Amino acid sequence: MNFTPQFHRSVLNFIATRSCFRCLHANLFSTAQDFIISNEVLTVLETVNPMEDALEKIAPFLSREIVSDVLQKQRRPELGFRFFIWTTRRRSFCSRDSRNLVMDMLVKDDGFDTYWKILEELKNSSIQIHSPTFTVLIEAYAKSGLAEKALESFGRMKDFDCKPDVHTYNSILHVMVQKEVFLLALAVYNRMLKLGYNPNQSTFVILIHGFCKNGKTGDALKVFDEMTQKGIPPNTKIYTIILSSMCKAKRTDDVHGFLNTMMASGCYLDSITCNVVLDGFCKLGQMDEAFAFLQLFEKEGYVLGLKGYSSLIHGLFKANRYDEVPVWLNKMLKACVEPDVVLYSILIRGFCQVDMVDHASNMLNEMTQRGLSPDTYCYNALMKGFCEKGLLDKAQSLLLEISKKTDCFPTSSTYTILICGMCRNGLLDEARQIFNQMENLGCSPSIITFNALIDGLCKAGQLEEACHLFYKMEIAKNPSLFLRLSQGSERVMDPASLQAMVERLCESGLILKAYNLLMQLADSGVVPDITTYNILINGFCKAKNINGAYKLFKDLQIKGHFPDAVTYGTLIDGLYRVDREEDASRVFDHMVNNGCTPSSAVYKSLMTWLCRKGKLSVAFSIWLKYQRSRLPPSREDETLKLAEEHFEKGKLEDAVRCLLEMNIKLKNLDIAVYTILLIGLCQARKSDEALKIFHVLKEQQVDVTPPSCVMLINGLSKDGNLEMAVDIFLYTLEKRFMLRPRICNQLFRSLLSQDKRKTVFELINRMGSAGYDLDEYLHPPISTVWNKQEIHVGIFQ
Repeated sequence: MNFTPQFHRSVLNFIATRSCFRCLHANLFSTAQDFIISNEVLTVLETVNPMEDALEKIAPFLSREIVSDVLQKQRRPELGFRFFIWTTRRRSFCSRDSRNLVMDMLVKDDGFDTYWKILEELKNSSIQIHSPTFTVLIEAYAKSGLAEKALESFGRMKDFDCKPDVHTYNSILHVMVQKEVFLLALAVYNRMLKLGYNPNQSTFVILIHGFCKNGKTGDALKVFDEMTQKGIPPNTKIYTIILSSMCKAKRTDDVHGFLNTMMASGCYLDSITCNVVLDGFCKLGQMDEAFAFLQLFEKEGYVLGLKGYSSLIHGLFKANRYDEVPVWLNKMLKACVEPDVVLYSILIRGFCQVDMVDHASNMLNEMTQRGLSPDTYCYNALMKGFCEKGLLDKAQSLLLEISKKTDCFPTSSTYTILICGMCRNGLLDEARQIFNQMENLGCSPSIITFNALIDGLCKAGQLEEACHLFYKMEIAKNPSLFLRLSQGSERVMDPASLQAMVERLCESGLILKAYNLLMQLADSGVVPDITTYNILINGFCKAKNINGAYKLFKDLQIKGHFPDAVTYGTLIDGLYRVDREEDASRVFDHMVNNGCTPSSAVYKSLMTWLCRKGKLSVAFSIWLKYQRSRLPPSREDETLKLAEEHFEKGKLEDAVRCLLEMNIKLKNLDIAVYTILLIGLCQARKSDEALKIFHVLKEQQVDVTPPSCVMLINGLSKDGNLEMAVDIFLYTLEKRFMLRPRICNQLFRSLLSQDKRKTVFELINRMGSAGYDLDEYLHPPISTVWNKQEIHVGIFQ
């Protein structure tokens, strides 16, 4: 029997008059009431067409719960969709449950065509359509992995005279960030602001996540400030996203302050936040800071779990503190935390990195004993360890073992590791064979695989074959979209012009076109990337074919790639190799002007070549630029100014001491830079100045490198300062450095020429005690003199 709405009202009035009865049985009558109304709605859906006017009469008695109940019971998707679209007129009817039910109907029943059909019917009947109707459609398409359809739906809203609200914008922004077309997300966000929409907390979460995902922590912090200025309080999730990004960007100093801001704001530290910070510092190998944070978090109630233990163990390997790993493993097991496959892969990779491949192999066996099945990551980590030790037979045996498993398969990474190992050991034919077999084995080579083989061919001097492989990658690509974009009136040559084009398309409402453009740029299959170009440019530079390197440098930009610090550094080094110093300087200026921050390798390359050419003052100014690039803004700027003043006054020793003390204080000492300067001074026949730097380093307990010692011994010997040359040699013996025979014999010949036989014999005696093979090291006439002598007591006793 079907009941009319009037009958329902009488039932409700009856219930309302029985207040005592209602108090005793409120839940029972509420359920009964909802049941009656729900059934009446279902009757309307089945019998009344169009249903909207009839539903309006029942609307005062509906609730979110009843709406969800109707959607769950309705078996005809077209009726359920139309009912849901009607409910979007009132915010009080909308709930996450009802949206999820409709999304399930769209996804599971392939109801998208039916939904669009309903929308067309409503449009033709001049029934107003509200934004949640499209929001749920966009989210359903995204859930089905149909991002393009989601964007198309957003673009078609205007066809139905439906304006998006902030929730619709959030849904489409989320899709764009997930698909990593953040350039488009920013353009849509800017359009949203121009149209007068106010972003909410969810909008800012999406944008911050997008910036952080793209490595733009600074921009994420600007959005964070904008959010707080608008009076929107950040939640724990937002703080966690930014903290993670700060760690990845190595902005560890900022982490402390931001964490304090978070705690002061009243946001609680959950386990996810604690794990993110611990993992960030562990991945950087900053274990003292990681343990300090652990103590702080434990005071706040954090309990170290499997993720935390895994991060700490990974960090200990990273910091070369692997002797502490067993201690933490024991702590973990005592806390009844069982290891998983991820932790074992960390252990295997870690033991391989510290040259303990046998331990790593044991880990694989231990996993099986614990009932865990090693995955491809575990096998790949061990295979890489075998390859780096030159144990290629064991690596290939491991490949056979993986191939026989049913729950684990070789990936492109597996074969890439083997190809790298073969190339490193000069087995290019075997590397080619594996590469050619990959596709037959059902595994397509990745960009990394191509790069590995091209690198091996370049290092073997087989540039022609490397180029053929490179061109093979290019042929696999569709006709160059980049070439088309780089021509015409609206040329796209760099990120700024690309962003401008995307902005223009969005302003014109062509969001789907902008999306397709960006996806074509991103989804080009296995094509040369910037790493491929860098490998080839390096190969050409090493072969002194600088014109070929220059051509590749220009080609990569035409085809839409942007040179990075490695590209510029490789080209600068190559130009110096062929004595084109002015061109090298121009490339450096081009690098800076294009907004590419020079890496430490670029600065060190410049310093090395300038020192070789005797331009020590220019090299020192480059050094100061390098030091500034490694400091946070305004920090230690006075120290750098003081060092510069010392250098200008000719006080090189004081300048070096200033910089060294600053580096030690900031824990960012790079001994390579001091080595370059010291060697440069020796090459410029300024051994006295070089000796001063040696003593400053020794005074600060910084080990002077073997190459520096060799250059000092050589320079001091040529200058006749044999006493200091002997002191440097004794320093190398004390540090257990093993110098090459040439420099040892050269020093001994200089000493013999000054009739210092006793000194020579004592030094040779000490070399023997330090583990030198004297028969191998001593050349005539030193070996002849030594064999005739019987050493009893040296002059240094």
